Amino acid sequence: MAAAATQPTVYLVGGAVRDHLMGAGGGDRDWVVVGATPADMAALGFTPVGADFPVFLHPLTQEEYALARTERKTAKGYHGFSFYAAPDVTLTQDLARRDLTINAMAVPHPASLTTIARTADRTWRPDFTQLIDPFNGERDIEKKQLRHVSGAFAEDPVRILRLARFHARWPDYSVADETMALMQQMVADGEADALVAERVWQELAKGLMGQQPSQMFITLRACGALAQLLPELNALWGVPQRADYHPEVDTGIHAMMVIDKSAQLQADLGTRFASLCHDFGKGTTPTEVLPRHTGHEMRSVHLLNEVCDRWRVPKAMRELAEVVAREHGHIHRCQDLSAEAALRLIERCDAFRRPERFQQILLACECDARGRLGLEDVPYVQAERLGAIFQTAHAVATDAVAHQARQAPQFATGKGEWIATQIHAARLAAIAPLFN
Repeated sequence: MAAAATQPTVYLVGGAVRDHLMGAGGGDRDWVVVGATPADMAALGFTPVGADFPVFLHPLTQEEYALARTERKTAKGYHGFSFYAAPDVTLTQDLARRDLTINAMAVPHPASLTTIARTADRTWRPDFTQLIDPFNGERDIEKKQLRHVSGAFAEDPVRILRLARFHARWPDYSVADETMALMQQMVADGEADALVAERVWQELAKGLMGQQPSQMFITLRACGALAQLLPELNALWGVPQRADYHPEVDTGIHAMMVIDKSAQLQADLGTRFASLCHDFGKGTTPTEVLPRHTGHEMRSVHLLNEVCDRWRVPKAMRELAEVVAREHGHIHRCQDLSAEAALRLIERCDAFRRPERFQQILLACECDARGRLGLEDVPYVQAERLGAIFQTAHAVATDAVAHQARQAPQFATGKGEWIATQIHAARLAAIAPLFN
């Protein structure tokens, strides 16, 4: 008599297991199915995500279920892999292809694949007494260490970025010495050169939204990848600034303090990106004029645009970063401006059309001002000052001003320009008492 076929087994894997052991909340659940074929999955109603990738969507919950698989490197870069997914691939083999030990753990689901396919039940709670941990991920959580699973880590350059952004998420962790050495070798071998723009921006964005974003860039710098990915940022270390404005002196240190302040102030991604880029121009200041950085603002605009082109940064974030880079010096000095100069500054920030973005600009400038040694807790009064000026100017009834402007003889020749001039004059008159 032939032996009965082994039934597929389903495992909860990856981040959901890791986060539970770290004491963190839920999040997305990832599943691995061992002992099944694509035909088995299709027969149970699972829908394939793509033609060449063994991942399927649950017919009811739309959660992802991946067949256990192994990978083989076929070329440089993120896309240079071939996959082998078959019933004979074991769970340990599947976990072995993962990046970090803390992401290579699993817990078995007690129900059969057939039962799972027929229910939308999300209430199942994993039994962590059945934890499967072939690469000592739980031990590394206890040690607070980021360590690669195997030499296969070196086959995917995106893993350098993933580890770095995990470091931003858990800044109290350390990178294992052997993992750092492996990443340095990957960079030396040119693997970082093969990264594609979409994945770079995706990982950079996640790292910027981490608890301590500076850890991402410090880690990338330590392995040499920052010089490849963001040479504009890498160039800031070792560049001095005037100590009376920047007690931390080193521009690279300042850049890290600024983005960490943006995280402490719970800034959105666009504001954090603008905070990161605002001083890029200081890396190109001629050495003979240091520690002054006259004209660095427009150099920063040019360099951040190169970064945005390289990594396909979303347009809205590029535009926000441009304004912050160009105007942050003027905003810092707004208390010394005349009413006319202050209004022109607000207009250059396009605040009347985009008041929400103006708040982002002011917050990025606050991060810059407070991202300095010993000045972390100093109130940024400039934001309150410009905010009050803006609110007063914004309260002007521009429709009435425009209507009156259309009655004047100058409207016949100037039209839109004439109306804009009159609105500007009305706003200037409104804010004038704030400068007395």
